[in-house]
Amino acid sequence: MRKLIAWNVMTLDGYFEGAGPWQLDMHGTVWGEELEAFSLTQGAEIGTLLFGRRTYEGMRDHWTKEEGPIAEMMNSIEKAVASRTLEEADWNNSRLLKGEAADTVKALKQEDGKDVFVFGSADLLATLMAEDMVDEYRLCLAPVVWGEGAPLFKPSSGRAHFTLREARPLKTGGLILLYERKRG
Repeated sequence: MRKLIAWNVMTLDGYFEGAGPWQLDMHGTVWGEELEAFSLTQGAEIGTLLFGRRTYEGMRDHWTKEEGPIAEMMNSIEKAVASRTLEEADWNNSRLLKGEAADTVKALKQEDGKDVFVFGSADLLATLMAEDMVDEYRLCLAPVVWGEGAPLFKPSSGRAHFTLREARPLKTGGLILLYERKRG
């Protein structure tokens, strides 16, 4: 079975997005050569990149206009979008997962191939975490406090215990943390 791995940049006070949609300026505080190299290495591990509808649309709109190694990776990798409302998945190498997220993602994890990664998609992650489906969290802590915004971990996510596998400081002041789900 493929693992489900979540990757997000978040502020020290737990926000992955600001008070408005796509307010992601904390990314600029941690971006640099080290995070770019990590992103490309991590990209080679991805079998399927999974999104909720809003994140899918935002990522599609952004990455189809960008150039460079990260854009090439994002545009070429296999993508799946879990949505009850989207009619088609029109970004290169994308497919639509219709139905209940937990059911469609369980089936996705059963497929052969490399691991499934979720970027952003905090609402989808809350649903999957409540169903005990997230195997690993990879976080980059940005050295900022916002005091408001969209929290990465929603109250509906439920409880979960993780074990720190790696902590990697960045020259930018950010910190990459890799946590594996503690089972049993």
